[in-house]
Amino acid sequence: MIRESGLLRRSPRFYAATGFLIALGLAGAISGFVLFGDSWFQLLIAAALGLLFTQIAFLAHEAGHRQILSTGPSNDRLARVLAALVGMSYSWWDSKHSRHHANPNRVGKDPDIEVDTISFLDADAAQARGVRRLITRKQGWFFFPLLTLEGLNLHAQSLKYLLSPGPVKARWAELGMITARFALILAPVFVMLPLGKAFAFAGVMFAVFGVYMGASFAPNHKGMPVIAPDARLDFFSKQVRTSRNIRGGWWATALMGGLNYQIEHHLFPSMARPQLARTREIVREYCATHNVPYTETSLWRSYAIVIDYLNTVGLAARDPFECPMVAQYRRG
Repeated sequence: MIRESGLLRRSPRFYAATGFLIALGLAGAISGFVLFGDSWFQLLIAAALGLLFTQIAFLAHEAGHRQILSTGPSNDRLARVLAALVGMSYSWWDSKHSRHHANPNRVGKDPDIEVDTISFLDADAAQARGVRRLITRKQGWFFFPLLTLEGLNLHAQSLKYLLSPGPVKARWAELGMITARFALILAPVFVMLPLGKAFAFAGVMFAVFGVYMGASFAPNHKGMPVIAPDARLDFFSKQVRTSRNIRGGWWATALMGGLNYQIEHHLFPSMARPQLARTREIVREYCATHNVPYTETSLWRSYAIVIDYLNTVGLAARDPFECPMVAQYRRG
């Protein structure tokens, strides 16, 4: 039905228009940077760059899924360049993201639920020690503040992967592009602004990028069912039951780069962003007919679910001698 409806076709005009708007935004940010000079208003430019780089990251994600151009190699080349513009390694992301799509929320196979400061599984929370244990106990409340560091973490993970031993596809091309990217962005900032303002500029840019990225990806699977390593599920049930859509229509699609249609994206990963809304109607009807749960909520409700889920997981890191009744009372 999906194939016959033409929903798998490319949308070159949409992506061309999106790219033009992002380029226009970058031109405006550069002009604003020059005009503001030595001013704290530069932090507005830094925040704008954080937002624009996230929008570029959305396009890199879509190119990586073969959604933009007509052939796989051309999409890969585009994704590699776009990811480098953001400061990330496409090779690192592609390896990680492919494993996620194959087994979303499956213990031991989905890298997106592996522990990284935040614990997404009770077993990982119970093993937390030191400072991480203190964070884990209230990690739901710490989640969004910690996202201010996620931009730096994504850059660090990319460089770590590119500098690691073993074969890495396009290692030197990506290192060269990422190095040039940071030089082109940070050199003017530290040359034209006093040192304090320059560090503040970089901090705001990285923080906004990290929060925007995390706030766009977190609602998709966090707080949805976790699949046991030995569980047997068909493709459709596995993808739908572990994913969550965000209501909001066109504004949510623009804000989240199409990630608001996470269920449809997981079922049809190469489907272009403009086709996802129509596909949603078909998938919802199919799920209702076959009694498969289809989860959709508002953006703010999804954040509340994520925070509650992370705090519940974090209870595994509490003092083993603490009274469970008291712990439950405090949580309530």
